[in-house]
Amino acid sequence: MSDGLPNLDARSFQMPDLGAPASAAPAHPPRILLLYGSLRERSYSRLLTLEAERLLQAMGAETRIYHAAGLPLPDDAPDTHPKVQELREAMLWSEGQVWTSPERHGAMSATLKAQIDWIPLPGGAIRPTQGRTLALMQVSGGSQSFNAVNQMRVLGRWMRMITIPNQSSVAKAYQEFDDDGRMRPSSYYDRVVDVMEELVRFTLLTRGVSDRLTDRYSERKETQAALDERMRLGAI
Repeated sequence: MSDGLPNLDARSFQMPDLGAPASAAPAHPPRILLLYGSLRERSYSRLLTLEAERLLQAMGAETRIYHAAGLPLPDDAPDTHPKVQELREAMLWSEGQVWTSPERHGAMSATLKAQIDWIPLPGGAIRPTQGRTLALMQVSGGSQSFNAVNQMRVLGRWMRMITIPNQSSVAKAYQEFDDDGRMRPSSYYDRVVDVMEELVRFTLLTRGVSDRLTDRYSERKETQAALDERMRLGAI
């Protein structure tokens, strides 16, 4: 072409109609799945997750916490394993998610990463997490750090999730929870409230329109090519 553009297939190169009314948003409460990254008996990432769940429920959300105890390492068991199936079903159920990890050796924990690695990538480039909202939190044993949340933010982008801007990092987490496992009042607690409030808002704002926000030319092109091939073979 004279303008130097590739020869695009017009059937695939169709922007979504942003002027069309959005589909009716479902009336159910926002469905939020919470994952945490430590299996210790007194896991501060689990305690922080439980605190986040209380806040989300108070804000009107429906929640599920996935407990990773018993989940095999990725590729070390068939995907029919009950814990894998439980995780995948919860992923599909969710509209938004919260990931909370301890910082281990300057990074997110293997326990949290293993949960994400069990999520399949079916349909070519389309991910089952695509379009879901995501909030990130971490706990640290020492001074405040953002290594784990920054790493999880990269992962959330890779999973094509709508990762909210706000995030929480709780330093010296062992000082921030009482003997009953409840988080003490502090600026750290206030930030957790901020993050959960923002997650609920983003989940409601993107409900019914997330497909428009994550719709991609390359995926439409791939879908059309597969449809053309099936038609050529007489499969449809």
